[in-house]
Amino acid sequence: MGRIIFYEERNFQGRTYECSSDCADIRTHLNRCNSCRVDSGCFMLYDRPNFTGNQVFLRRGEYSDFQFLGNVMGMAMFDTIHSCRMIPMHRGQFRMRIYERENFAGQMHELMDDCESLQDRYYMSDCQSCNVMDGHWLMFEQPNYRGRMMYMRPGEYKNFREAGLRNVMRISSIRRIMDMC
Repeated sequence: MGRIIFYEERNFQGRTYECSSDCADIRTHLNRCNSCRVDSGCFMLYDRPNFTGNQVFLRRGEYSDFQFLGNVMGMAMFDTIHSCRMIPMHRGQFRMRIYERENFAGQMHELMDDCESLQDRYYMSDCQSCNVMDGHWLMFEQPNYRGRMMYMRPGEYKNFREAGLRNVMRISSIRRIMDMC
């Protein structure tokens, strides 16, 4: 079970909202969110309601200023958080099929472990659809797990843009979420 506490102001100041599950719109509890504490578990935070927009992965720790966090991670961070999703603990194997084109077309490769660079490992220039069979994954725009990311839970993703992942231009690396939470 995960637990995250959101604060309206930076440095854990102002009103708070405690969450142990998914929250589609944090604005129903707080006017804004500028810092948080993850007491247990892992969470994906989104800059738009309903789990859309830019995403950032957080594990146990204190995050006193979201704008500073974005600079440290080398990505454009957002001013405030609008929704969050708790990532459930997964025990067992990890399996994902990635496809070069939308609707499961083009080259297909099955992953069971992390991939620092799709281009280097599979000579694959892009990934536009996937089928997550087991486990929870993070996909990144740049090699070596950098840049904007998106969280993929079990299911079929025929088209990333239609799945609410409009901001991601290209997938270059993929990492399993295991032993992180």
